[in-house]
Amino acid sequence: MREKIIEAVNNEKIIVIVRGVEKDDLIPLAEAMYAGGIRLIEITFDASGKTSDGETASRIAMLKEHFGDRMHIGAGTVLTTEQVVLTRAAGGEFIISPNVKREVIEKTRELSLVSMPGAFSPSEIVDAYDLGADFVKLFPITELGVGYVKAVRAPLCHIPMLAVGGVDLDNISDYLKIGVCGFGLGSNIVNKKMIANGDWDAITALAQKYVAAIRG
Repeated sequence: MREKIIEAVNNEKIIVIVRGVEKDDLIPLAEAMYAGGIRLIEITFDASGKTSDGETASRIAMLKEHFGDRMHIGAGTVLTTEQVVLTRAAGGEFIISPNVKREVIEKTRELSLVSMPGAFSPSEIVDAYDLGADFVKLFPITELGVGYVKAVRAPLCHIPMLAVGGVDLDNISDYLKIGVCGFGLGSNIVNKKMIANGDWDAITALAQKYVAAIRG
């Protein structure tokens, strides 16, 4: 399973971050994104505690049951080993974190899931990779941009990196040119106003624009 997910990330390049979306909206949202070419979705755990970890896991399970092999569903904002276990039990396939935590990475690999911890500095990036990360999520890159990523990748080009935060249609091709292998995209595609209005065709159109930018 791990190899299949790694291949999907490398090929599809876009993981959509789904945060704070009502449960009843998840399947129509995901179907709209699927129609637009999206194949990987991250359902985030709620660090505020407003949504329980068990509820988040149930949402992952619901999506996995609905889509089967059509979509790859994973968990985001994973901060504990318990959340890794819940994700695996729910049928999740990958683990994304905002930080580098040895226990989370090791548990992810132990359960044969794909590991994508978040790192910022060169030291954190190397530590994450040495601990077993399959991809290292550069986060947040909002203020630093392409120049920072290019500088970091020069000595660390052997480490597969994802760019998250501040990626849009204007700069996504720039990141691809310097060797970033994938992206985490949130509100660029998960537009809360469109969701509230049930405008699923507009969500599909947003997804199509990003998929076209990747393919182009």
